[in-house]
Amino acid sequence: MEKSVPVFTNDDWLAVLIGLLIIVLTIDIIVPPMPVFKWSSGGDLAANVFSGANLLRMSGLYLYTLTLGTLSAYLLGKRLRLFVAAFTVLYLICMAALLMAGNTTMKELGLEYVIFALIIGLVLGNFTNLSLLWKEVLMGEFFVKIGLVLLGAGLIFSDILQAGLLGIIQALVVVICVWYVAYWICRKLRVDDEMGVLIASAVSICGVSAAIAACGAIKGDPKKLSYVVSLVLVIAIPMMIGMPYLAKAMSLSGEVAGAWLGGTIDTTGAVVASGALLGDEALKISTIVKFSQNVLLGVAAIFISVYWSLRKGREKEQVDYHRIWDSFPKFVLGFLAASLLFSFVLSDEVVKATKDPIKGIQTIWFGLAFASIGLETNFGTLLKTGEGRPAMAFIAAQVFNIILTLAVASLVFGGYFSI
Repeated sequence: MEKSVPVFTNDDWLAVLIGLLIIVLTIDIIVPPMPVFKWSSGGDLAANVFSGANLLRMSGLYLYTLTLGTLSAYLLGKRLRLFVAAFTVLYLICMAALLMAGNTTMKELGLEYVIFALIIGLVLGNFTNLSLLWKEVLMGEFFVKIGLVLLGAGLIFSDILQAGLLGIIQALVVVICVWYVAYWICRKLRVDDEMGVLIASAVSICGVSAAIAACGAIKGDPKKLSYVVSLVLVIAIPMMIGMPYLAKAMSLSGEVAGAWLGGTIDTTGAVVASGALLGDEALKISTIVKFSQNVLLGVAAIFISVYWSLRKGREKEQVDYHRIWDSFPKFVLGFLAASLLFSFVLSDEVVKATKDPIKGIQTIWFGLAFASIGLETNFGTLLKTGEGRPAMAFIAAQVFNIILTLAVASLVFGGYFSI
């Protein structure tokens, strides 16, 4: 089929519409059954993951996402046959990544599906000609924006209270201070501003999700996003293993140790794994603090969007507010709309019934996005990024994060004051 004339010249608005359409469909019409990916042995693979029923779920989810993806490609003026071929491969990569991450050993190591999707995409993109063949129809950034709109459905304002006021206090102090210092470190090491925003957001807020949101907020380079995501997931492993032993060596209480782990380790799986090594109390507090930082993601995305838009405006000597609105990422509005809908409009029963399916669909769009980003990224360029300066900045910022969070956690959860 010939390339059609684009109906949407701004894919931001289309991502918002597709994301909200998915939410409406899930609430009123279609709740696609989610496949099972958890396994620990070959027997589990055969009985659960590769069972007829589970393969049928994967096929149904493929048709569901393919329909929405093809509609989007048509509205954006893409060649549909080429898009369907590319989307099918991306979906298979996503399924393979979820299968790898579903292994119990991988879960214990805190390795998430996004890193596997990225690695598979990088291999295919650098050792085949698929990236050249499908360059026109790979839409990693667009898929990210859809996932971010769906992410808003998981931000329930009442959940902030459940996270605990102490956790919110620690999260606010740590996120603000660490973001500023991390960005300052990036500038001192001559890391470009775009990469600096991604690194500062990932280190200070909540790792991968924060990096994705920040990249969408500033309309950043997907290649830089893939680099930062790789840093987050690689650095999280030694932190997950080493920090519980440091906590024991320093004789930290379960509350302080849990708050320290939850405030510094950047992936939720790694937080849970490390907290479990220190007992139930540390596990509970680490989860609460991690969640407290997660709920700040929407607020942070708004501030980053406004800051970046104003900063670009100042570069032109006079702020053009029409230009700022044009550059403002519209997915933030979709994110907020989804959050407000699930927080104040829908009944508790509907929220409970639809929240997990929407999160599952969100996972698929993020998996598709990182598979696409991997295909579009030159591995040699990724390894040479910034002559190692971004990695140095990330590590330096994480060291500051570890020290500051220990001090704040000791103050807030150490019994110095109560609320």
